[in-house]
Amino acid sequence: MSYVYADYEIKRDLTRCTTCGICVKQCFNGVHSLIETEKGVRLVSDESKCVNCHRCVSLCPSRALKIVRSDLFFRENDNWKDSVIKEIYKQAESGGVLLSSMGCPEEYPVYFDKILINASQVTNPSIDPLREPMETKVTLGKRNHEIQRDKNGHIVCNTSPRLNLELPIMFSAMSYGSISYNAHKSLALAATELGICYNTGEGGLNKDFFKYGKNTIVQVASGRFGVYKDYLEAGAAIEIKMGQGAKPGIGGHLPGAKITEDVSMTRMIPVGTDAISPAPHHDIYSIEDLKQLVFALKEATEYKKPIIVKVAAVHNIAAVASGIARSGADIIAIDGFRGGTGAAPTRIRDNVGIPIELALASVDSRLREEGIRENVSLVAGGSIRSSADVVKAIALGADAVYIGTAALVALGCHLCRNCQSGKCNWGIATQIPELVGRLEPETGSKRLVNLLTAWDHEIKEFMGGMGINSIEALKGNRLMLRGVGLNEKELAILGIKHAGE
Repeated sequence: MSYVYADYEIKRDLTRCTTCGICVKQCFNGVHSLIETEKGVRLVSDESKCVNCHRCVSLCPSRALKIVRSDLFFRENDNWKDSVIKEIYKQAESGGVLLSSMGCPEEYPVYFDKILINASQVTNPSIDPLREPMETKVTLGKRNHEIQRDKNGHIVCNTSPRLNLELPIMFSAMSYGSISYNAHKSLALAATELGICYNTGEGGLNKDFFKYGKNTIVQVASGRFGVYKDYLEAGAAIEIKMGQGAKPGIGGHLPGAKITEDVSMTRMIPVGTDAISPAPHHDIYSIEDLKQLVFALKEATEYKKPIIVKVAAVHNIAAVASGIARSGADIIAIDGFRGGTGAAPTRIRDNVGIPIELALASVDSRLREEGIRENVSLVAGGSIRSSADVVKAIALGADAVYIGTAALVALGCHLCRNCQSGKCNWGIATQIPELVGRLEPETGSKRLVNLLTAWDHEIKEFMGGMGINSIEALKGNRLMLRGVGLNEKELAILGIKHAGE
């Protein structure tokens, strides 16, 4: 009754295939296998196991493989789509909650794609980044509202602790456990070379990575996994995770199969046990409670590190951010509903939260209206896909952005959205030693450095075209943006005009 034909079909060109068996060795899902026949050895495929990760296609030496979408479908119905019917079949069979990974794939509007950037022409000349200085460094943290001087008139440099970044981009929270040791090392090496930060996520920090502390943000989540004094002191900043874009309002879940001995030591939990963090912090039920934790962490680290509070983009995000800005936090990180995840209930991932573009603009506007924008820096995340998205996010009010999925794609991820299984054929979202070894940290780091170096060049070109020579001049500069195909309410929330105005 619940039989569902495979989503993908393996097309094998028998005139090219040499039956070398590389596809068998490379696919940990068991799609390919060699069988003996009267005519000799041949390769067969169990397409029901295929997740379309492209590992076999990429490494086939004779280019004999191709994965295509199945053309078998249910009768067309815009309301009852194939995916809806198949998911009902799965739950009718199992009685379980559907799990998914990566970000929301549904056809909601992507506002970045409906925003265009202005360019200088005659009266406001452009700037050539190849021949003139262009500043893409940013500093995150509280800003002094006024200059203070001592009795001799000298400026008093009494500033709060800050994060100094060479680029307005950081690698977002991805825990050791959800991703592999080698993936974490790739991020750490790249962040160090680029002069930016990467985030440990809620899984603690492997002691091998303490040496990258100056480029590490350590996270304190509701489960407090791996949190202790040395961990807090190891990082350049501490992030309190209140929410996550892919699953607002619920806690995290790392399956026990991913809790290997090394992960268990880092997280301080038994091997093989599910790591389930609570939905709320059980000591935080108000902004006042949050303020207590902010100052407890500052006390624990002698007021030497900025405190970030990470929240999911939800309907009342502007009011939430206003409270956080008054809690003593130095930075607010806002994660949009398209943010990635290692595992989340499918229904939550695809139906809860709001787009980062609208959330960011509303928060920036609210903080400016209340005169507290300089109390905090804003970091935006949740499907930042390119340098253009970075520029648009900063113009909407961000000081910097987090990237997660884009970084994983640079490491080789093909978005097969099967992270929750722990069988990542590219060595990223897995703890299986055979698979982890497929990702070489130095190679991964180089690819990440190349990606952000390219983005940095493009960001400078964007700014030069606008006649702007620094990120600071771009921040919140919505005059440089115009909307296309947006209604009046959307334009009002974004704080931009329509193209042509």
